[in-house]
Amino acid sequence: MLHLEPLGTYVTTSIAGPVYATPADPGRIGDYRIVREPGDTRPLYRFRDRLGAQAEPGRFHLYAGWFCPWAQRSTLVVALAGLQDAVSVSYVDGARDARGWAFRETSGPDPVNGFVLLRDAYEATEPGFDGHVSVPTLWDRRTRRVVSNDYGLLDADLATAFLHLSTTGLELYPAALRDRVDELDRWLGPAVNAGVTAAQGDGEQALSARARLNEAFEALDARLAGSRFLLGDRLTLADVRLWVTLVRYDVQANATGALGGPLADHPQLWDYARDLYQRQAFRSTTDLSTFTAPGALVPDWERPTRRSAGVAP
Repeated sequence: MLHLEPLGTYVTTSIAGPVYATPADPGRIGDYRIVREPGDTRPLYRFRDRLGAQAEPGRFHLYAGWFCPWAQRSTLVVALAGLQDAVSVSYVDGARDARGWAFRETSGPDPVNGFVLLRDAYEATEPGFDGHVSVPTLWDRRTRRVVSNDYGLLDADLATAFLHLSTTGLELYPAALRDRVDELDRWLGPAVNAGVTAAQGDGEQALSARARLNEAFEALDARLAGSRFLLGDRLTLADVRLWVTLVRYDVQANATGALGGPLADHPQLWDYARDLYQRQAFRSTTDLSTFTAPGALVPDWERPTRRSAGVAP
């Protein structure tokens, strides 16, 4: 039984013991599906509140998934900006059935509400919720509702609205560079982040996506030959967004080599990716076991880089 206790102006949950969902069972329960009625024009990620002045310490909780690159964009912002005391984070299990993402012993219980399914958070926000249950999901302890599940906005909101609570002072989305970060996202979003999925399979569309992906890798390799990060010597949200795809590339999307050569075929890009991984925030928000395909060869992410040695670029 759950007992709600006040925590300042918020509500937290005291649980007698961890509450977990039963194991995922698509065979009995069915596969997870996103069902959209014809003519439904609502956005797939429909909770899109902007944070602004709402950003208060302890008010928000981020539900994430170790396996998910879109969720890692937000957990990386929390780690890089040192927001762990301001925004709490927990993880859903990596297996799902028709019930959607769930809390199991593999990744721990829901420490805020004691929910068994992430869908419970959506139902609490919109009774009879009929949309997509996704990570990352940002929960507001004060209003007891989901405020955002829009991964395309959430990382930027965390990087800006919570800047006054940052313990590192790292500004990942500075006003002076936002246009350039957004410009890179308009290129790398379709070509690389979404491109690794579009490039899989057969057919003209997959072949075209594969060509764009490899062209992007070649262009990035040339760009990074003279720049430590995507925008010079400053780490920004552009690097965060690219890196979450790079760390998964060899062991997930391209585990069979069907999309092209490994990252190591692009020495500057591979050196850049390792340089980021070897920073504590990147390493601590990454669990390779949660997204590595069976039998995939895991590259040596700990191998020293020329960048970390101050040699190049």
